Amino acid sequence: MKKQLKSQTRSTIATYALVIGAFILVTVLDSVGLISNSLQGQLVPICAYVCLAVSLNLVVGVSGELSLGHAGFMSVGAFTGVVAAGVLAHSGVESELLIFVIAAIIGAVAAGLIGFIIGIPVMRLRGDYLAIVTLAFGEIIKNILNIIYVGVDDAGLHFSTQDTASLGMQQGTILINGPKGAVGIDKISTFVLGVILVLITVAVVLNLIHSRSGRAIMAVRDNRIAAESVGINTTKYRLMAFTVASALAGAAGVLYAMNYSTIVPSQFGFNQSILILVYVVLGGMGNVWGSIISAAFLTVLPEILRPINQYRMLIYAVVLILVMVVPHFAPFQRLIEKIKSRFRGGNNEVAAATEGGDGNE
Repeated sequence: MKKQLKSQTRSTIATYALVIGAFILVTVLDSVGLISNSLQGQLVPICAYVCLAVSLNLVVGVSGELSLGHAGFMSVGAFTGVVAAGVLAHSGVESELLIFVIAAIIGAVAAGLIGFIIGIPVMRLRGDYLAIVTLAFGEIIKNILNIIYVGVDDAGLHFSTQDTASLGMQQGTILINGPKGAVGIDKISTFVLGVILVLITVAVVLNLIHSRSGRAIMAVRDNRIAAESVGINTTKYRLMAFTVASALAGAAGVLYAMNYSTIVPSQFGFNQSILILVYVVLGGMGNVWGSIISAAFLTVLPEILRPINQYRMLIYAVVLILVMVVPHFAPFQRLIEKIKSRFRGGNNEVAAATEGGDGNE
């Protein structure tokens, strides 16, 4: 038990060190001018995608459920956060940090609440049925956002599902303009805020995984019947993982939205959910480290390949295939096993020498 706790502690510290080390490295490279403008523009989206991949890993990797609607929760957080930020700015709040924090909290709560409501019936499903329902949810959210018009003036918020004229505002600001999306967004997201949100997301996920509830979630994943036989409420713990992941996706959506002057509902469709799922699968199911690295690498890869614009998406696809195929290639697996066996052998020799020394004494 003590060895397991030490291993978990080392893994947690290493994960935090990975994020902080990457932040320091990027900051140093940026200060000496080694990061291009295009890559600088990708820093905040990278943080958003890392948060999304880590949170989805809680559902797909830790809970063992296939969700295809994560972009839907991201969109709920994004548009709710934009509305909250617009209201705060109109109310005279000048601190961009305060606006972002409040918007992120509101976006996370809204997405978590929607996730909880959707999860009550959905978490009673399994496998393909769950995937289809979550996919449908994401598309429903996208289509609802296409018909929503929101504005703010001195009288408060105004909602409509017809057009901007039906909002009935004399002088005010349009926050959501139907299919045109959220317009006139103040770009207040920064790389520092993104890294802080990544650390918060990692902390929430790791603490949940290493808690009693996390062990129950993994028990349900490994053997649902056995978990039920010892009194574990399977629906409760699956719903817990789903709701937490939804809330974290909502906060990531706020970070993502506040990095652009305009966002549209079509950005949060099925392709976006599949992209986030690809990050999780390539990084390893249940592997937080892998989700962080794969999300960062695959987000920045198209920008790195931009000088060879004609072939960059082809190379991107080839990299995805290789990452999926090579780890399962027999010679590669044998090489990994040899490295592991040598490492174990070295540890056994050290242990034997230690035991021999103790016996001689």
